[in-house]
Amino acid sequence: MTRYRNQSSGLSRRKLLKTTAGLGAGAALSGLLSSLPARAADQTLNMWWWGEQELPGLQAFVEDSVKAYKNATVKTMLQDTAVVISQFQTAAAAHKGPDIQYLWNGIYHMESVWLGYLRPLDGLVNADVLDASRATLLSHFNGHIYRLGWYPLPMIWYYNKKLFDQAGLDPETPPKTWDDLLAACDKLKAKGIAPIGGGIQDGYWGEWFFGHAIAQNVDSTGEVIGLFTGEKDFRDPKYHEHWVRLEELKKHGFLNADMSSLELYPGIDLIVAGKLAMGESIGGRYPADSKTTNDGIGCMVMPVYGKSKMAGRPILDSQGLGISTDCKDPKAAAAFLEYLESPERLQVFWEKTGWIPSSAKFDTSVIKDAAVKAMWKGWGEGDNIPYLSNLVPGQFYDQALLPAAQQVVQGKITGEQAGELAYKVAKEWRDFNPDMVDNYKKWAKDLA
Repeated sequence: MTRYRNQSSGLSRRKLLKTTAGLGAGAALSGLLSSLPARAADQTLNMWWWGEQELPGLQAFVEDSVKAYKNATVKTMLQDTAVVISQFQTAAAAHKGPDIQYLWNGIYHMESVWLGYLRPLDGLVNADVLDASRATLLSHFNGHIYRLGWYPLPMIWYYNKKLFDQAGLDPETPPKTWDDLLAACDKLKAKGIAPIGGGIQDGYWGEWFFGHAIAQNVDSTGEVIGLFTGEKDFRDPKYHEHWVRLEELKKHGFLNADMSSLELYPGIDLIVAGKLAMGESIGGRYPADSKTTNDGIGCMVMPVYGKSKMAGRPILDSQGLGISTDCKDPKAAAAFLEYLESPERLQVFWEKTGWIPSSAKFDTSVIKDAAVKAMWKGWGEGDNIPYLSNLVPGQFYDQALLPAAQQVVQGKITGEQAGELAYKVAKEWRDFNPDMVDNYKKWAKDLA
């Protein structure tokens, strides 16, 4: 059990995007608005947030920050994972949104931007603070930025050093190319070691795989959006090659046999336990896993097969905070966000959570674990790219992204057939959502 394990029990964020449309305003707000704290003119701010479920200690940081803040009374509400998006959007539709709202990246908050529920932060939050917060490119729309970065999520691949050593592989030199990966898998399999995989029963491994692999054949985030607006086509081999590569791993018998019966995080635990050699993970759990295994877990970028501008570059996602259009005193809200990014608060964040705050101004010399320090230097301070799965429309996520990878792993469809499925679902989404398509096209200009 790791501090991030309970992520696997949360609902898909994509499902949350659908929740709002199915809620009547009265039903969704009953029992919610009545619990909202009364405003104290310009001196009270309401903040709805999430993250203790993912990063234990975050609540202690929030409570300490609110207690220490002198310029306003900040009343907080920790949201349940299942309602982070729907609760905010329903309240905002009734003009009862909080002043400050927690925001996942990409489409998870961009939909609220398009609905007019969020204020742009540029010109409101100090530009230096905003830039240093590493909110990622996916927070930009129509020339504005709508999120302040709060804490980062490096998207990484794990490998077990002990198993590499047993197979005659260099435990300090993980595979960098796809050919290197296949050769390593051959050696691991020959020693009776499950080479690569994880858990895909809940589908999220396939989401992560898409985020890592699609980057190898695209030159920009805007190019990925073209797959949904119709400028690009999933039937083009370069845009479904990632599923063909997954099929290759399946055909060679390199994936762990129980992959389809395990969920995402139990699958990662196999690597930590020495039962699986390689697989996907996130940087937030790396400090604990490195310590548990006495530096027995290494991290790497997904081995490269593509030749795009994004291929072989580390991926950095970020959780964030924004200011709603319902906020009566946006300057006061901006001042509190700037306070959370102050050097003193960044240090308290580290002390309370044991994890790195999302700020280029944070002094990483406090990190003593050499492996964690190296990971952060590569993913957080290196030439990173956004997490491209955050661009995927909800319908595509549920009907193509998750099932495509699951069915390839199960041997039910080929990688090429996965591309056909992706094209079909993307076209259906496009045909029934012309307004969303227009917004995606505008978004692509900021992401090109």
